[in-house]
Amino acid sequence: MHIGVDYYPEHRSRDLWETDAKLMQDAGFNTVRMAEFAWVFLEPEEGRFEFGWLDDALEVLGRHGIQAILGTPTAAMPAWVARKYPEALALQANGQRITWGVRKNNCFTSGAYRLLSERITRAMAEHYQDAPGVIGWQTDNEFGHPYGCYCDSCRADFQDWLRARYGALDALNAAWGAQFWGQLYKTWGEIALPTDVATYNPGLCLDWRRWNSWLNVRFQRDQVRILRQVCPNHFVTHNFMGLFKDLNYYDLAADLDFVTWDNYPVWGAPEFHFDAGAAADVMRGLKRQNFWIMEQTAGPGGWGAMGRNPRPGEIRQIAWQQLAHGADGMIWFRWDACNVGREQYWHGLIGHDNKPLRRYQEAAQVAGECHRLAPHLEGTTVQTPIAMIYDYETIWAFDIQPAYGGGPFSRAQANNFHNAMRRYYRALTRAGLNVDMIPPGQDLNSYKVVFAPHLYILPDALAHRLAAFVEAGGILITDGRAGVKDEFSRCHNRTLPGLLSDALGIAIEEYEALSPDMKYGVRGRNELAGAYTAVEWADWVTPATAETLADFEPWHMASFASLTRNRFGRGLGYYVGANMAEDAFYDALIAEVMRQAGIAPTVAPPAGVEACVRAHVRNGDSKRLLFLINHTEEQRTINVPAGKPELLTGATTQPTLTLDRYGVAVIQL
Repeated sequence: MHIGVDYYPEHRSRDLWETDAKLMQDAGFNTVRMAEFAWVFLEPEEGRFEFGWLDDALEVLGRHGIQAILGTPTAAMPAWVARKYPEALALQANGQRITWGVRKNNCFTSGAYRLLSERITRAMAEHYQDAPGVIGWQTDNEFGHPYGCYCDSCRADFQDWLRARYGALDALNAAWGAQFWGQLYKTWGEIALPTDVATYNPGLCLDWRRWNSWLNVRFQRDQVRILRQVCPNHFVTHNFMGLFKDLNYYDLAADLDFVTWDNYPVWGAPEFHFDAGAAADVMRGLKRQNFWIMEQTAGPGGWGAMGRNPRPGEIRQIAWQQLAHGADGMIWFRWDACNVGREQYWHGLIGHDNKPLRRYQEAAQVAGECHRLAPHLEGTTVQTPIAMIYDYETIWAFDIQPAYGGGPFSRAQANNFHNAMRRYYRALTRAGLNVDMIPPGQDLNSYKVVFAPHLYILPDALAHRLAAFVEAGGILITDGRAGVKDEFSRCHNRTLPGLLSDALGIAIEEYEALSPDMKYGVRGRNELAGAYTAVEWADWVTPATAETLADFEPWHMASFASLTRNRFGRGLGYYVGANMAEDAFYDALIAEVMRQAGIAPTVAPPAGVEACVRAHVRNGDSKRLLFLINHTEEQRTINVPAGKPELLTGATTQPTLTLDRYGVAVIQL
């Protein structure tokens, strides 16, 4: 396994390099990432390259058995770029260029910046194509910023992209419904960049989001093309940002060998790291394969303000959660805590005093465990019959029109895709169940259950596929705002839920957003018996062929259902007609759905414990590893299969297993 740290020799005195490399070797590290912000050190003047310092650092690391991933350093332009090519800096909506001096401040349509970026990428690739210590490349760093340059070059590029997408202005006007407010376009040059997605045409804004995402994909593709040509034996990856929503990560991942991501779950009070687990599942779903962690939490994070310090054992627990969800490599950010610059408070495994103390030792423990378990982990990944549709275009459409009860001009975001996703995801995790995060176009044949939370953008083709999935025996769970819009952000001219009406057995003729001071009581029936509270959104659901599993209590809602279940063909369609405030509702719903699907967890984890299974079937021999992670600061006891090897300790399991605070166990089933 590749285990190590992000290392910045350009931040360190040369007389520390040898000591650093020796400490890394002692910790069991074999990999570093370097140079993703080192453009000015590699090309101090335009066209003059200096690789000697990086060669020296690689030589020192190589003597200690440490290989390197090099970053193309285009996330932070040198001052000479901004001085000689001011158009390379993004133009803000107020007409002012971003002032040079931070990172991620470039215009992605600037011809000068694109050519300079390709040139430094090619120069690095040619210099290091045969370097024995270099194993791969990371493109740029954390694509996604700046978001929205408003220069003339970007406006022209957007217009060209639209021309290629629609072909004719009549098609664009129809797609955007440009007749509204008399916004018909007569020439491509009349199309402007939206400065506020809360007020501009939703169709325009959705395409603008698509185009901004595509700009990043194109910029990366230019680099990947060079790296593939010059360094065919090196892998190419990028460090994604988990649940970051501004780019279509499926598109960004398409050109890469595998995905890596940056995991920082430690900020406020200690808690169950649900989002880190969900992000890992999204990362695994981008290419339907395992991933690496390129930046793993090593200490308190911060620029101006600062987060808390990971508690003893928490660095290890955070790492093992990612390994449980499919990580095959682990790189901590960062080696040292830099004593200068904006990230002085982003602490590494060693502090400003350069002492290898508790955090270093904890990472070394994880490294040793990973190397020891590598033969068991090899070839395994999460395999689950449960999927959740994770759709970036739906996420963007909610950003543009959140449909929340704060008035017509509200920018409130409580009713959004991620909050909807979290309600189901957390309940699945509490039940000890794993889930695949999948794109809307993913084949569904390998799944028994599919969750489609807040599926706002529902093209007809996807609706037909989901209905066919249910009819063939699958179970579909969807909820409020499902099927409202087509791929152009136009509302379907159908009674909701549109083409899913037969599969779900309901009609929704009216609906409403609930403001923060509005709540509706809900009564569950049978398996869902209990009192619940509808918040944020309520559909006035009329069952047709569906049965009602929960009712609204207010007098004006008494004839409408808040949860339904419908038999369609050989499958079931569930519709959740309101956002429920109580976790207990979603726990009961998951239990009911899994009972119908015949799916049971490997173990039933107690509160605060996460269970994941990585599996691989080879030559008919099944290999399954059960990971148990305690997210709490108290001991937890779990009922587990007895007589199995626990790989971290070498013990044989008894019927129960006790985990200490932040404890981890890996059981071979």
